[in-house]
Amino acid sequence: MVTSLPARPPRAALALTTLLLVLAGLLGTALITPPARAASLVQVGSFGANPGNLSMYAYRPDGLPGGRPLVVLLHGCTQNASGYFADSGWRKYADQWGFALVLPQTSSANNSSSCFNWFQTGDTTRGQGEAASIRAMVAYAVADYGTDPSRVYVSGLSAGGAMSAVMLATYPDVFAAGSIAAGLAYRCASSLTEASGCQYGPTSRTPQQWGDLVRNAYPGYTGPYPRVAVWQGQSDYTVVPANGAQSRDQWTNVRGVSQTPSSTRSLTGGTTLKVYGDDDVRLYEISGMGHGLPVDPGGAADQCGATAAYFLDTICSAYHDARFFGLDGGAQPSPSATPTATPSITPSPSPRATPTGTCVRASNYAHTTAGRAYQSGGYTYAKGSNDAMGLWNTFTTHALRQTGPDYWVLADGQC
Repeated sequence: MVTSLPARPPRAALALTTLLLVLAGLLGTALITPPARAASLVQVGSFGANPGNLSMYAYRPDGLPGGRPLVVLLHGCTQNASGYFADSGWRKYADQWGFALVLPQTSSANNSSSCFNWFQTGDTTRGQGEAASIRAMVAYAVADYGTDPSRVYVSGLSAGGAMSAVMLATYPDVFAAGSIAAGLAYRCASSLTEASGCQYGPTSRTPQQWGDLVRNAYPGYTGPYPRVAVWQGQSDYTVVPANGAQSRDQWTNVRGVSQTPSSTRSLTGGTTLKVYGDDDVRLYEISGMGHGLPVDPGGAADQCGATAAYFLDTICSAYHDARFFGLDGGAQPSPSATPTATPSITPSPSPRATPTGTCVRASNYAHTTAGRAYQSGGYTYAKGSNDAMGLWNTFTTHALRQTGPDYWVLADGQC
C-alpha cells in the first residue's frame, strides 16, 4: 500500500497563517501590557494655612501645561469631593478644553450635614475660616500647578453655591467669574437661625443693600468684580426660587447693570436664560426642577454629568458655565438659543434678533472649510454665535443661517 503525503499548503496560506500567529502574539502582549495611567482625582495633603479645617482634592488632565485656567468646585450638603467630581460633568470639559479642577471638601467635624458654613461670619470673612482655606488652595494651585492667576473660577451647589458667592464677594481679586447653583446671596444670613429664613423665604433687601453686602466684604477694593451665573430650579423647596432673584439683584448691582434683562432665551430642559448687562450676570430658571445641580447625561457636546441625588437631569450646567467663563478657548460666547424677548433700557441691534439671509445645509466639515463654522477639541461651533453643532466630521449635518457679517446661527428645521 502506498501512503501519500499530505498536500503541501499553498504559499499564500502559509503566509496568512504566519501573519495570524504574529498578530495573536502581538494581541497577547497587548492584553498583558498595563494601560497608560490616566489622570485621577487626588488628595493634596498639605496646601498651606487651613483655618477652616478643609480637605483639598485636585484633578489635572494628563499633560496639562502651565498657564492654564483653574475651576474651584464646591459640593453641597451630605456630598463630598469625589461624588461631585464624578457626577457634575466638569471632568469632561477639563479634559476637553484643558484646565485644572480643585475640589475643597468639608466634613461632619465642621458641620453635622457636611455643609460649607456659608452662614457663619467666621467662615465667610476675607482671611478667615473656610473662605481662607479655599483661598489657600488656589494659591497652592498657582504655585505648584502653574495655574494662570487671572483665570480662576468658582462654582458650587446649594451650600457650596452659597460658598461660591462667599468666595466671589470676599476675593474679587482672585476670581474672574463664578456660578451659584441653588445657592444664596452673600450674607443673606449670619447665623443658623437666619439661614433657615433665607432658604425658605425671600429676604427684604433692595438691590443696593444686597450689593453693599458684597462691597463691604473687601473694603477699599476698587478693581472689577466677577461675572456671575445663577442657576435656580423653579420647584426647589429647599432653597426657594426667591433666592435666585436675590442673587441676581446682588450681582447686577455690584456689576453696575440694570435688574431688567438685556435678553431672554429658551434653552433645553425647560430652562429660561435671562442675561443682564453685557453678559455681566446670567440667571438660569429651570421649570419643574427641584433642589440640585442641573446635568444632562449623554455624549453630545453640550451634554454632561450623571444623575444621582441632587444631580438632576435637565441641562448641562457645567457646559454653559465653562463657556461663560471662556474656557472653551474662544471669546466669551453667547449661549446657543433663540431669543424670545429682548427688553432693555438701551436696546441695541442684535444679529440674532433678525434671522434673515443666506441659509446653508451641509456637513460640519463643509461648514468649517467654507468659513461658516470652526472646530475646537473635535467639536464644531457656528462662527459668530458659537452655537454647538456636535462632532467635527463629514457625517453630521446642520443648517446654518447668516444673520450678519461673518455671523451664523444654527437653523435646523428653519431652512
